[in-house]
Amino acid sequence: MSGTSPDLSFFQSQTAQNLRAEGRAATRVEDILLLLGDRGVEVPEEARERILGCQDLEVLDLWVRRAVTAVSVAEVFGASDGG
Repeated sequence: MSGTSPDLSFFQSQTAQNLRAEGRAATRVEDILLLLGDRGVEVPEEARERILGCQDLEVLDLWVRRAVTAVSVAEVFGASDGG
């Protein structure tokens, strides 16, 4: 071992942070769609596009939590009356 540390700057860079955030967002999107599909909740194309287009991890986390018990996509998005 030469005593030289590997350059880990990429993993701390903004680019790496953005890539990790994109990966987490993609996972949340998959989780939401999987939960809804497994529970038999219909996801219209417009709602699917809204879910797929969201990159805000806080919003996606909220939607995942709601998808666990939601009986409609409207409930996932925050409308408790289904419309």
